[in-house]
Amino acid sequence: MRNVSARKTTIADPSKSVPVAPGALPVVGHAVKALRDPRAFVRSLPAHGDMMRVTVGPLKAVMVCDPELISQILLDDRTYDKGGLLFDKAREVFGDGLVTCPHAMHRRERRLVQPAFHRNRLSGYARAMTEGTTLRTSRWRDGQVLDVSAEMLSLTMHNMLQTMLGGMVSAEDLRQTVDDAIVVLHATYRQTFTPAVLNQIPTPGNRRYQRAVAGLHNTVTDIIAKAQAAPADHGDLLSALLTPRDPGNPGEPADGSQSERLSSAELRNEVLTFLVAGSETTAIALSWALYLIACNPDIQERLWAETDRVLDGSPVSHDHLPDLKIANQIITEALRLYPPAGMVWTRIVTADTRLGGYEIPAGTTIAYSSYAVHRQARYYTDPDVFNPDRWDAEALHSTTRNKAYLPFGGGARKCIGDQFAITEAVLALTEIASRWRLETIPGQKHPAVTISMGPRHLKMRLTARTASERTS
Repeated sequence: MRNVSARKTTIADPSKSVPVAPGALPVVGHAVKALRDPRAFVRSLPAHGDMMRVTVGPLKAVMVCDPELISQILLDDRTYDKGGLLFDKAREVFGDGLVTCPHAMHRRERRLVQPAFHRNRLSGYARAMTEGTTLRTSRWRDGQVLDVSAEMLSLTMHNMLQTMLGGMVSAEDLRQTVDDAIVVLHATYRQTFTPAVLNQIPTPGNRRYQRAVAGLHNTVTDIIAKAQAAPADHGDLLSALLTPRDPGNPGEPADGSQSERLSSAELRNEVLTFLVAGSETTAIALSWALYLIACNPDIQERLWAETDRVLDGSPVSHDHLPDLKIANQIITEALRLYPPAGMVWTRIVTADTRLGGYEIPAGTTIAYSSYAVHRQARYYTDPDVFNPDRWDAEALHSTTRNKAYLPFGGGARKCIGDQFAITEAVLALTEIASRWRLETIPGQKHPAVTISMGPRHLKMRLTARTASERTS
């Protein structure tokens, strides 16, 4: 891995012409509001303008609230490069993977990784996803109280490992890798907002994080070395990443005369990125989808009806996707209401520029919140209401709406695995709905929302659907 300490973000003062968001206090700025209730804080900002300065202690940023301006930022990834506290911390785990690498490295890596996510490979990935989901859910028991957040994260990580690595990982390594990935995922957000000096203290939590990072790196490095020693296309994601590409046509395998491929370190970074970041996105979408349909029985009934009609007793597969319209709309709406890691995204301005009528100097941190955009009434009627029908094909006609939907980012840095994640989430939701009813626990309040936008401590009770329910 690169020496990431040499690439820590340099922060510049935003242009003084950009207005300050209301409620700033001396020294701490907006820290009290932001830390007390970060979701309420970012949601309050669009009412005060399209752009404003926000200060949280020593951190200064220009928050952009308008989808048109956010689109400009995402489309110009040279001027608005990846950077900020979360990216600095993530590089400790992922190195310069596709999500965290700077603009100068991104185009090449994207070219080499893109073929692994070609639609022609999705059906093979889908088989691994559905087999994994069926295996995992077959262990559930009628009447069991399920920790939904933990279960969905474990499910998606197991599925991702099988999809990426096929049969190249032993059952023992699979369990340990999932355990290490979950530790890293949870600790990364905590350590991002903890002073660096405290992260160096050998507390049990810090030691656990360091062991998990080392374990992930070692396991993935060993698997890649074995795959490189006996290269073959097993239909998994790693096989596609190992295939050398023609520099003139990166979508095609090289003929041997000249080739371009990812290095071993780059392969490790990409596998780690897809495992940890990719799994979390799908797990959050599934967790909220299961909770939200349980709170809306009419939508749950429609999902069951669609599932039973489309599957007609057969196992769910990639071929069913075009007919799983309600399941797709449920996942799309869950991603709108709770976009994974959507509290705040940051970019670093690499050259003096102009945005929204303001001069923005190089080094300025630019921030936006997909969560705040998704909850604005000017783009979504009743924005706090769970309404999958807003994604019905006949209702989708607004260009502005498209720019105001950002669960996977946009521009050249848009998530490369967006269709992969949607496919897994829709298939998993359908598989679960075909066999199970998940009910909220009486007296349970709306689950707290983590900084990554997942539900915290979401418990639900399982009830097996009967044969008569599935045929009625």
